[in-house]
Amino acid sequence: MNTIDFITLEVADIAAAQRFSDAAFGLGDRIRFRASDAPTTGFRGYTLSITVAQPADALSFYESAIAAGATVHKPAAKSMWGFGGVVQAPDGSIWNLATSSKKDTGPASRDIESVVLLLGVEDVGASKKFYADLGLKVGKSFGSYVDFDMPTSPISLGLYKRRALAKSAGVAPEGSGSHRIVIGGGSRALTDPDGFAWEPAEVNAGA
Repeated sequence: MNTIDFITLEVADIAAAQRFSDAAFGLGDRIRFRASDAPTTGFRGYTLSITVAQPADALSFYESAIAAGATVHKPAAKSMWGFGGVVQAPDGSIWNLATSSKKDTGPASRDIESVVLLLGVEDVGASKKFYADLGLKVGKSFGSYVDFDMPTSPISLGLYKRRALAKSAGVAPEGSGSHRIVIGGGSRALTDPDGFAWEPAEVNAGA
């Protein structure tokens, strides 16, 4: 396992979710949708991030998400880490639109540097070992955060203490029921210690 080929979000209305995704982010088949009415409440335990080169680019994605119907959790603003904002899509997924840069170096663009899935986990050490044992190479690792080294992956993966991830997203950490997300990658179906499901990429190859 060394790549995430796509993310499948489980939603109530596939057509509406696809319209939002196309208008807000334009990520193509990196984000897919599947119908589900599985019960879910509160924080679903993950965030998706679009990282870009400069504040103007992050603001462009932030504004297009709001125009498409997203709810603001954290207004776009400068921070000690750079610039960004957090929104929630109508389907319930939470998106962080950010850059590590604090200054623009050119006109705004829609170029994406990376798409990152951050999983909120209860035991960072146990989840880190779980994924490392499956073959993922640990990149950065400090305290409550782990970033895996996935240079050729369309979507990168990180781990963050659940409570800390909820705080960074501007939401309460409580939540129950389905995560409403399936990770497409690897060669076999599995479920991690926090209940996040993986399925082989070929299962949805024609989706």
